Amino acid sequence: MLNTIPRIGYGTWNRLGDAAYDGTLTALDVGYRHLDCAEGYENEEHVGRAIADHGVARDDLWVTTKVAPESFGPGQIRPHVDASLEKLGVGPVDLLLLHYPSIKDEYDIEDYMAQLAAVYDAGLCRNIGVSNFTKPYIAKAMDLLGDRPIFTNQVELHVYLHNTPIVSDCRSKGIPMTAYSPLARGAVLDDPVLQRIGAAHGATASQIALAWLLSEGHIIIPSAGSRDRIAENLAAGDIVLTDAERAEIAGLNKDMRLVDGPWCPTWDVA
Repeated sequence: MLNTIPRIGYGTWNRLGDAAYDGTLTALDVGYRHLDCAEGYENEEHVGRAIADHGVARDDLWVTTKVAPESFGPGQIRPHVDASLEKLGVGPVDLLLLHYPSIKDEYDIEDYMAQLAAVYDAGLCRNIGVSNFTKPYIAKAMDLLGDRPIFTNQVELHVYLHNTPIVSDCRSKGIPMTAYSPLARGAVLDDPVLQRIGAAHGATASQIALAWLLSEGHIIIPSAGSRDRIAENLAAGDIVLTDAERAEIAGLNKDMRLVDGPWCPTWDVA
């Protein structure tokens, strides 16, 4: 199996049924070796089918999935992970995340972190991490997991939302960030700054937005449906921005948060 996570992954959020299958198969065809899915996306079986049909060697592939917060009840995480593994069909996943903290703290973090630790200790995943965890939850998770490292915190992160409080906190703790919605759900496509910088690199605005996140040291999981866009996102990894370009892009931040529903924790503001 891969020893390190490929820094560009194919995100499967909002891709159901054949769209998840076709997108995953195309991503593998054009060279992705990191796939990001989740119990809550309701597409793990389609991702797993694409992996099997493509024939990519398991040792060349990194697979991440997530446990939904609705599945955090006492004794529930293990059976939900077992179900995810059966759907994906790849054996132990490379990375297992808790998708959100328990919604409105319905379940005790002491209990669901102990369940996550048990799944890890049982060998059902190679690494564990979290998603959408704020600074207080990160601190609790680290304390409860003991010497089991948090591999990443996956959060909304793009040129319009730098999410600085949690990024700085995780960096100080040695926890890498994974950026979801790295293209701000398409909002970056028409940005004149990104377009101008892109023109200097023979690249699109989207590629520049992704290249900036990579230059910040983040892992990214863009999603796309068409073969051209899927390949375009992967090619962003070849772009090297100048310090001046990076600084100009950094000025685009406007704290534009796209994910902020009643299932979310209270986001960090400082």
